[in-house]
Amino acid sequence: MTIKYGLNRCLQFGLAGLLGCLSVSLLTSKTQAQQSNIVPDNTLSAESSQVIGNFQRQPIEVITGGATRGINLFHSFQEFNVSEGRGAYFFSPNADIQNILARVTGNNPSEILGRLGTFGSSSPNLFLMNPNGIVFGKNASLNVQGSFVGTTANGIQFGNQGVFSATNPQAVPLLTINPSALLFNQIQANGGIINQS
Repeated sequence: MTIKYGLNRCLQFGLAGLLGCLSVSLLTSKTQAQQSNIVPDNTLSAESSQVIGNFQRQPIEVITGGATRGINLFHSFQEFNVSEGRGAYFFSPNADIQNILARVTGNNPSEILGRLGTFGSSSPNLFLMNPNGIVFGKNASLNVQGSFVGTTANGIQFGNQGVFSATNPQAVPLLTINPSALLFNQIQANGGIINQS
Protein backbone atom coordinates (compact mmCIF):
# COMPACT_ATOMS: atom_id res chain seq x y z
CA MET A 1 0.00 0.00 0.00
CA THR A 2 2.83 2.42 0.83
CA ILE A 3 4.70 1.59 -2.39
CA LYS A 4 1.51 2.09 -4.43
CA TYR A 5 0.88 5.47 -2.72
CA GLY A 6 4.52 6.56 -3.31
CA LEU A 7 4.41 5.54 -6.97
CA ASN A 8 1.09 7.35 -7.47
CA ARG A 9 2.55 10.51 -5.83
CA CYS A 10 5.66 10.25 -8.07
CA LEU A 11 3.50 10.04 -11.19
CA GLN A 12 1.48 13.09 -10.08
CA PHE A 13 4.63 15.18 -9.55
CA GLY A 14 6.11 13.94 -12.82
CA LEU A 15 2.94 14.82 -14.73
CA ALA A 16 2.74 18.24 -13.06
CA GLY A 17 6.39 18.90 -13.95
CA LEU A 18 5.86 17.83 -17.56
CA LEU A 19 2.79 20.05 -17.92
CA GLY A 20 4.72 22.96 -16.41
CA CYS A 21 7.59 22.48 -18.88
CA LEU A 22 5.17 22.27 -21.81
CA SER A 23 3.40 25.45 -20.69
CA VAL A 24 6.68 27.36 -20.44
CA SER A 25 7.79 25.97 -23.81
CA LEU A 26 4.53 27.01 -25.49
CA LEU A 27 4.67 30.50 -23.97
CA THR A 28 8.30 30.93 -25.01
CA SER A 29 7.55 29.74 -28.55
CA LYS A 30 4.61 32.10 -28.80
CA THR A 31 6.68 35.07 -27.57
CA GLN A 32 9.54 34.27 -29.93
CA ALA A 33 7.13 33.89 -32.86
CA GLN A 34 5.85 37.44 -32.33
CA GLN A 35 9.03 39.28 -33.23
CA SER A 36 9.18 43.04 -32.98
CA ASN A 37 8.44 45.01 -36.14
CA ILE A 38 11.83 46.63 -36.73
CA VAL A 39 12.42 47.31 -40.43
CA PRO A 40 15.59 49.13 -41.55
CA ASP A 41 15.24 51.46 -44.53
CA ASN A 42 17.80 51.80 -47.33
CA THR A 43 18.80 55.45 -46.76
CA LEU A 44 22.19 54.50 -45.29
CA SER A 45 23.03 52.24 -48.30
CA ALA A 46 25.95 49.94 -47.43
CA GLU A 47 25.85 51.17 -43.82
CA SER A 48 22.23 50.10 -43.27
CA SER A 49 21.12 48.74 -39.93
CA GLN A 50 20.86 44.97 -39.48
CA VAL A 51 18.35 43.24 -37.18
CA ILE A 52 19.13 39.87 -35.61
CA GLY A 53 15.89 38.24 -34.37
CA ASN A 54 15.69 35.88 -31.37
CA PHE A 55 19.28 36.63 -30.39
CA GLN A 56 20.80 33.60 -28.64
CA ARG A 57 17.32 32.01 -28.69
CA GLN A 58 15.94 34.78 -26.46
CA PRO A 59 12.96 37.05 -27.23
CA ILE A 60 15.36 39.84 -28.20
CA GLU A 61 16.14 41.71 -31.41
CA VAL A 62 19.72 43.00 -31.64
CA ILE A 63 20.41 45.94 -33.94
CA THR A 64 23.88 46.07 -35.48
CA GLY A 65 25.49 47.86 -38.41
CA GLY A 66 24.66 51.50 -38.94
CA ALA A 67 26.85 54.43 -39.94
CA THR A 68 29.67 55.33 -37.55
CA ARG A 69 30.83 58.96 -37.62
CA GLY A 70 33.37 59.70 -34.88
CA ILE A 71 31.58 59.33 -31.53
CA ASN A 72 28.16 58.80 -33.15
CA LEU A 73 26.44 55.68 -34.53
CA PHE A 74 23.45 56.33 -36.80
CA HIS A 75 20.56 53.97 -37.59
CA SER A 76 17.59 54.49 -39.92
CA PHE A 77 14.32 52.54 -39.96
CA GLN A 78 11.11 52.41 -41.98
CA GLU A 79 9.31 50.97 -38.91
CA PHE A 80 10.48 50.68 -35.31
CA ASN A 81 8.24 48.83 -32.86
CA VAL A 82 9.14 46.66 -29.86
CA SER A 83 6.55 43.96 -29.09
CA GLU A 84 5.34 43.23 -25.57
CA GLY A 85 7.47 40.63 -23.81
CA ARG A 86 10.41 41.28 -26.16
CA GLY A 87 13.51 43.45 -26.13
CA ALA A 88 15.32 45.49 -28.76
CA TYR A 89 18.96 46.30 -28.06
CA PHE A 90 21.32 48.53 -30.04
CA PHE A 91 24.88 47.16 -30.18
CA SER A 92 27.76 49.58 -29.61
CA PRO A 93 30.70 48.15 -31.62
CA ASN A 94 33.55 50.15 -30.04
CA ALA A 95 34.48 52.12 -26.92
CA ASP A 96 34.47 55.47 -28.80
CA ILE A 97 30.69 55.46 -29.42
CA GLN A 98 29.01 58.03 -27.14
CA ASN A 99 25.67 58.42 -28.95
CA ILE A 100 23.42 56.00 -30.83
CA LEU A 101 20.89 57.90 -32.93
CA ALA A 102 17.93 56.11 -34.52
CA ARG A 103 15.45 57.78 -36.87
CA VAL A 104 12.15 56.44 -38.20
CA THR A 105 11.46 57.58 -41.77
CA GLY A 106 8.12 55.79 -42.31
CA ASN A 107 4.65 57.23 -41.69
CA ASN A 108 3.67 55.30 -38.54
CA PRO A 109 4.28 56.03 -34.87
CA SER A 110 6.61 53.74 -32.93
CA GLU A 111 5.18 51.49 -30.22
CA ILE A 112 7.59 50.52 -27.47
CA LEU A 113 5.70 47.81 -25.58
CA GLY A 114 8.73 45.84 -24.34
CA ARG A 115 12.31 46.66 -23.36
CA LEU A 116 14.54 49.10 -25.28
CA GLY A 117 18.25 49.15 -24.55
CA THR A 118 21.90 49.29 -25.51
CA PHE A 119 24.87 46.99 -24.93
CA GLY A 120 28.39 46.49 -26.19
CA SER A 121 31.75 48.19 -25.90
CA SER A 122 30.57 51.54 -24.51
CA SER A 123 27.78 53.12 -22.43
CA PRO A 124 26.17 55.35 -25.08
CA ASN A 125 23.26 57.75 -24.96
CA LEU A 126 20.29 56.56 -27.04
CA PHE A 127 18.23 58.91 -29.21
CA LEU A 128 14.98 57.65 -30.81
CA MET A 129 13.40 60.11 -33.27
CA ASN A 130 10.00 59.55 -34.89
CA PRO A 131 8.08 62.65 -36.09
CA ASN A 132 4.90 60.53 -36.24
CA GLY A 133 4.93 59.82 -32.51
CA ILE A 134 6.20 57.35 -29.93
CA VAL A 135 3.95 55.29 -27.65
CA PHE A 136 5.42 53.67 -24.54
CA GLY A 137 3.12 50.87 -23.38
CA LYS A 138 2.35 49.98 -19.76
CA ASN A 139 5.06 47.28 -19.70
CA ALA A 140 7.72 49.31 -21.54
CA SER A 141 11.14 49.65 -19.92
CA LEU A 142 14.59 51.01 -20.69
CA ASN A 143 17.98 49.33 -20.24
CA VAL A 144 20.31 52.13 -21.32
CA GLN A 145 23.66 52.84 -19.65
CA GLY A 146 23.67 56.50 -20.80
CA SER A 147 20.81 58.97 -21.24
CA PHE A 148 17.69 58.35 -23.31
CA VAL A 149 15.99 60.91 -25.56
CA GLY A 150 12.71 60.05 -27.29
CA THR A 151 11.59 62.84 -29.60
CA THR A 152 9.05 63.68 -32.30
CA ALA A 153 11.48 66.17 -33.83
CA ASN A 154 12.02 66.10 -37.59
CA GLY A 155 15.78 66.30 -37.23
CA ILE A 156 18.72 66.51 -34.84
CA GLN A 157 21.20 69.34 -35.40
CA PHE A 158 24.96 68.81 -34.99
CA GLY A 159 26.35 72.33 -34.56
CA ASN A 160 27.25 73.69 -37.99
CA GLN A 161 28.08 70.21 -39.36
CA GLY A 162 24.53 69.39 -40.46
CA VAL A 163 21.29 67.64 -39.57
CA PHE A 164 20.26 64.01 -39.13
CA SER A 165 16.72 64.25 -40.53
CA ALA A 166 13.80 61.79 -40.37
CA THR A 167 11.61 63.72 -42.82
CA ASN A 168 14.33 64.45 -45.39
CA PRO A 169 16.45 61.29 -45.02
CA GLN A 170 19.75 61.13 -46.79
CA ALA A 171 23.16 59.60 -46.25
CA VAL A 172 24.68 60.74 -42.98
CA PRO A 173 27.19 63.56 -43.49
CA LEU A 174 30.28 63.95 -41.29
CA LEU A 175 28.40 64.46 -38.01
CA THR A 176 31.18 63.80 -35.51
CA ILE A 177 30.24 66.09 -32.60
CA ASN A 178 27.54 65.76 -29.94
CA PRO A 179 23.96 66.65 -30.94
CA SER A 180 23.19 70.30 -30.25
CA ALA A 181 19.47 70.86 -31.04
CA LEU A 182 16.20 69.16 -31.94
CA LEU A 183 14.51 70.61 -35.03
CA PHE A 184 10.73 70.64 -35.50
CA ASN A 185 8.95 71.41 -38.77
CA GLN A 186 6.33 74.02 -37.87
CA ILE A 187 4.24 73.24 -40.96
CA GLN A 188 4.01 69.47 -40.54
CA ALA A 189 1.96 68.28 -37.57
CA ASN A 190 4.20 66.12 -35.38
CA GLY A 191 2.95 63.10 -33.48
CA GLY A 192 3.01 63.00 -29.71
CA ILE A 193 4.83 60.95 -27.12
CA ILE A 194 2.52 58.80 -24.99
CA ASN A 195 3.82 57.10 -21.87
CA GLN A 196 1.53 54.41 -20.45
CA SER A 197 4.22 52.70 -18.35
